[in-house]
Amino acid sequence: MAIGQDYYELLGVSRDASDEEIKRAFRRLAFQYHPDRNNSPDAEAKFKEINAAYQILSDPAKRRKYDRYGHASAEASFSDFGFGGFGDLFESFFGAFGGVQYGGQAQRSSRRGESIESYLTLSFKEAVFGCEKELQVERVELCPECRGLGSRRGSKPETCSDCGGKGQVRRVEQSIFGRFTHVVPCSRCGGSGSVIVDPCPHCRGRGRIRSRRKLNVDIPAGVDDGHQLRLGAEGSVGANGGSPGDLYIKLTVRPHDVFMREGSDVLWRWPVNFAQAALGDEVDVPSLDGKLRVKIPPGAQSGDVLRLRGKGIPHVNRRGRGDMLLTLEVLTPKHMDKQQRRLLEELAQVLPRPSPPEDRW
Repeated sequence: MAIGQDYYELLGVSRDASDEEIKRAFRRLAFQYHPDRNNSPDAEAKFKEINAAYQILSDPAKRRKYDRYGHASAEASFSDFGFGGFGDLFESFFGAFGGVQYGGQAQRSSRRGESIESYLTLSFKEAVFGCEKELQVERVELCPECRGLGSRRGSKPETCSDCGGKGQVRRVEQSIFGRFTHVVPCSRCGGSGSVIVDPCPHCRGRGRIRSRRKLNVDIPAGVDDGHQLRLGAEGSVGANGGSPGDLYIKLTVRPHDVFMREGSDVLWRWPVNFAQAALGDEVDVPSLDGKLRVKIPPGAQSGDVLRLRGKGIPHVNRRGRGDMLLTLEVLTPKHMDKQQRRLLEELAQVLPRPSPPEDRW
């Protein structure tokens, strides 16, 4: 659309032209440049420019803005209006001239089926190592009796007599521009081109039914709470031969009694006594893969973390695993027998006493 040309000049009227003069000019030019009557290469572009000018000058508020601000206001108006609006404008003024349609096909187009959503709850172990789960979903499927045709088994839809199987009919309408042909979807067959005379009793002629179906779902290793799986084409079947939608499964993972999870790492606190922390030790600790032999270094402190690489949770859909982080917790005994107390008292005599830092205030 050529926004640069003055709209008054485009319609051939003065800037103080009345609403009626603008309307008469628009009708004259629209009739002259309509593509159905004008075969020149630039007729359609000219026709759109004329419509653009009329949209602005026929609206009092838009015309005032145009008179004051020029094409800046017009560009804003058409940015809001959108190009798709011109198709509606042509349709409302002229319909579809000579069988040319503005605004879409008359024939019913296929539509993709709806995607559906479901939920699964997993144990910690199932989420870590993956599993196969059975899931029940409710979705729209093709009718098994008529296989989506909508007709009783043994019969077939008949060609629509109103449109001859084309799915669209032509209407001749009289307007101020003369007689024009308007192409519309056939009202009898709804644009499909065929009519069901003996409907399938199972789906009542719809060709689709709502059904509950069991699916076996492979859960990949390493999924976490809140993870969402997408199963392509496992949603509802589409209309008029459209492709099925997808199935989205939202996962909930129950927490473990011992292990905690942080991304692909497994966290656990491991208690040790004074002697183990001071002298070091080797202990058997549980892990996702069973018991592991772990060395506690001499002089270990409470809060020290031992990282066991590759002993964590598998990465989803790729190689490798996270780590296991073992946090040491040095325990102070609350109850001691006489021998334990005596030994600790002897040890206390030879161990240096830590002193607080000097007061630097």
